Amino acid sequence: METTHRVFVGDSRTLETIDDDSVELVVTSPPYPMIEMWDDLFTELDPDIGEALDDGDGRRAFDAMHAQLDRVWDELERVLVDGGIACINVGDATRSVDGSFRVFPNHARVLEAFETRGFDPLPDVLWRKPTNSAAKFMGSGTLPPNAYVTLEHEFILLFRNGGDSREFEPGADRRYEAAYFWEERNRWFSDVWTDVQGELQALPETDASDDRRERSAAYPFEIPYRLISMYSTYGDTVFDPFWGTGTTTLAAMCAGRHSLGNELEPAFLDDFEDRVENVPSFSRSVARTRLERHREFVERQRRQADGTACSYDAVHYETPVVTKMERELLLREVTGLETIENGYRAVHEPVVPGEN
Repeated sequence: METTHRVFVGDSRTLETIDDDSVELVVTSPPYPMIEMWDDLFTELDPDIGEALDDGDGRRAFDAMHAQLDRVWDELERVLVDGGIACINVGDATRSVDGSFRVFPNHARVLEAFETRGFDPLPDVLWRKPTNSAAKFMGSGTLPPNAYVTLEHEFILLFRNGGDSREFEPGADRRYEAAYFWEERNRWFSDVWTDVQGELQALPETDASDDRRERSAAYPFEIPYRLISMYSTYGDTVFDPFWGTGTTTLAAMCAGRHSLGNELEPAFLDDFEDRVENVPSFSRSVARTRLERHREFVERQRRQADGTACSYDAVHYETPVVTKMERELLLREVTGLETIENGYRAVHEPVVPGEN
């Protein structure tokens, strides 16, 4: 099996390189309005944002920043197939503007924007994002009533494009082979993720000496990998309009899906060349970690008299599974990678237990 992974440089508010109805899944994390590190970017897009911040008008700046993101959401509605899923990782912002401290609810504004465009909101996910501060309080510290809760979580907002789910032919191999294990389903489809840090293997790092990685607001590899595994099948295309350091593309490669990315800053593509070299060994580790963890789960179930029964045998692996839907599950790893125009072509082979 082969997959292609292309990245385009340009403005995601006008995705001229992406065709209508050409992607099945969107996984992205946009710049967060009212987070100071993104002020300059938003001001470049709309100078009125900088003026609003200088005037101490936080609400005006907040609305104007989201107006720029709205143009990207318009494009996502166009490129995403009917029934396709959009996964938007976003955090709220806390900030003092004109001497007054408040929260700016980015997640609520994005939710409203997608619903206005005809997307159906689905149950969302919260995940815990570690803070760099040792102090867990803001404002008046240990004195009531003017202390503030520290924001340590982000939202993964989930939307379906249109009212109908995607349909597949009965017994579609690309769907059944892309199944997840029963215990993964129980963990992944929880509405609170507390285990995403270090859940799989460490993401290949870039040697970039500047602050581009910090400014990319890159999320942990586990987040896009889970979302791609949850909401797409083999043969699907995953799109990230705020590509950054390319974490979504790396996750798509490891998950055996096609991918497209769009990035405003060309320097990120140069950094990605160093990271992508490790993808074959990294994808092998990710896939085999999943298989090994399943076998550990099976062993625990056998030791528990009242544990969930693993009543079916997997077709491709010598291991039992809990449900019929898992029997055809087939993990894949990248065995070859070549450069093509605007990206890469990856060759995938099934994971064979016991091979190095």
